[in-house]
Amino acid sequence: MSSTEQSVLDAFYMARALELARKGVYSTHPNPRVGCVIVRDGQIVGEGWHVRAGEPHAEVHALRQAGEQAKGATAYVTLEPCSHHGRTPPCADALVNAGVARVVAAMQDPNPDVAGRGLLRLMNAGIAVQSGVLENEARAINKGFLKRMEHGLPYVRVKLAMSLDGRTAMASGESKWITGPEARSAVQRLRAQSSAVLTGADTLLADDARLTVRPDELGLDAELTALAVTRAPLRVLIDGRLRVPLDAPFFKAGNVLVVTCAAASARERYQEQGHELLALPSSGGHVDLRKLMLELAARGVNELLVEAGPKLAGAFTQLGLVDEFQLFVAGKFMGSSARPLLELPLAQMSEALELKIIEMRAVGNDWRVIAVPALDPGV
Repeated sequence: MSSTEQSVLDAFYMARALELARKGVYSTHPNPRVGCVIVRDGQIVGEGWHVRAGEPHAEVHALRQAGEQAKGATAYVTLEPCSHHGRTPPCADALVNAGVARVVAAMQDPNPDVAGRGLLRLMNAGIAVQSGVLENEARAINKGFLKRMEHGLPYVRVKLAMSLDGRTAMASGESKWITGPEARSAVQRLRAQSSAVLTGADTLLADDARLTVRPDELGLDAELTALAVTRAPLRVLIDGRLRVPLDAPFFKAGNVLVVTCAAASARERYQEQGHELLALPSSGGHVDLRKLMLELAARGVNELLVEAGPKLAGAFTQLGLVDEFQLFVAGKFMGSSARPLLELPLAQMSEALELKIIEMRAVGNDWRVIAVPALDPGV
């Protein structure tokens, strides 16, 4: 077989492994989403994907399915097999013990506990190793995990719903509903895939939001719905002056991490109701968002979804903490007295934040725009 033919086959089987990895989008936190395909004599003999932290990894599921047919086979894995003992044994050892002849990885694992040692373990055992097949696609599946491992920060998405004239709420604060049910279903899926969902006191005081994952609105099949609801994202409230009462719907919907720069003496009052109060230093009289991002990453938060009002969303934007904007645009005008999308005071066109639109599509009667900050102002 020529090298070109082998490259085509490698990409084909890796694409299947990536498809399997995506099945873990709602459930693997804080672990990465990983898929594995084992091929022998041109036939897939084993498949697997990582379902939950603490459970067998993708390679183990695939090897169990392949059985004796794994000997002499090629294993396609979307992330370098682990080489360390965590909550499960090393997958590199499992592949060696199964007698596979070749391992193709989409990318190396940036986790310091692995970082090339898994591939080295395989090579030292005489297994042919290749890395970098469909790496960009593999990185896209695990944006949050990779950012936490490489930069010590979560991948931050800011979700905003607005009218065509860029308004998010009426002057009174009324905002239900700007967009239709299909857009709200998409937001539910964003919540379900996130490690944590963050909001501010202003939002809760204005509309009694709960920010929970509602199974009946996910629009997923039964298997994925079950996975999504078994791992609720951490709900984080930034309440610098502790203005939100403890009997608010947000608190009644489950445990909450409350972040404040007020006195930590109120901690016991929150703990009595099952919530955690985290006191952080203030920056300009407000919670230091940079320190909060470091704290959340240290707690294993890969992907953070920010669902907040114009002031807090604007603060994240001004500080350069946003990796991705998810904009849901409704076909309506809300008028000049309605509230703006972001509190982002800019005086000159040269100060405008350049964005690169990476996706735009209809969602029911609304539009979904995914945009990222442009690295080059000319992009």
